[in-house]
Amino acid sequence: MLSARPTDTQPAAHDLVYRALRSRIMHGDIAPGQALTLRGIGKEFDVSMTPAREAVRRLVAEGALFLSSSGRVSTPELTNDRIEELAALRALLEVELASRALPRAHMALIDRLQSINMTVAEMVTKRDAVGYIRSNLEFHRTLYLRAQAPAMLAIVETVWLQLGPTMRALYGRLRRTEPPHYHKLIIAALKAGDEPGLRLALRSDVTQGLRMLVS
Repeated sequence: MLSARPTDTQPAAHDLVYRALRSRIMHGDIAPGQALTLRGIGKEFDVSMTPAREAVRRLVAEGALFLSSSGRVSTPELTNDRIEELAALRALLEVELASRALPRAHMALIDRLQSINMTVAEMVTKRDAVGYIRSNLEFHRTLYLRAQAPAMLAIVETVWLQLGPTMRALYGRLRRTEPPHYHKLIIAALKAGDEPGLRLALRSDVTQGLRMLVS
């Protein structure tokens, strides 16, 4: 069983459970509306009910999980209005992060983005939805880290967390056969130092798919 007492080298059990569940939700490994139980979480991670409950509490506070009045815990099933709201947040915040990153973009960053995009393409070929979402978000996070705006990035990651299960559903609807077209435009704009082009490509990339869910 995971130790509930943190040490200098080992975080608390609830933090380990929280991080693992957070990653799974963000990367679409749990479907929209899927129920979770404290007993099931405790059994999966070999922890007692207390760290399982604390991890769930944190994820509910972040909007990653929904707690009904009856006490049922599940991933949220987003309404069209909620998807529109989160898409608008992505367009505002991620475009701003990309714009701030542009002056700090260098060839090492561009090479890294191209490498990640190759992984995105590989996941598409394998029809690996979770791998696709994970590598796609890594592409964006790698770029945004250059903005040196940690508070803004933390908000964006909360949006990704709330959207994770829905992104998995979207992937199934898109039936992708190739990596996102706009990633290449983002990389080209970074190489050229083209801020208007970067903003347009980024906005299109983060909103186009989500708009399909509410059309």
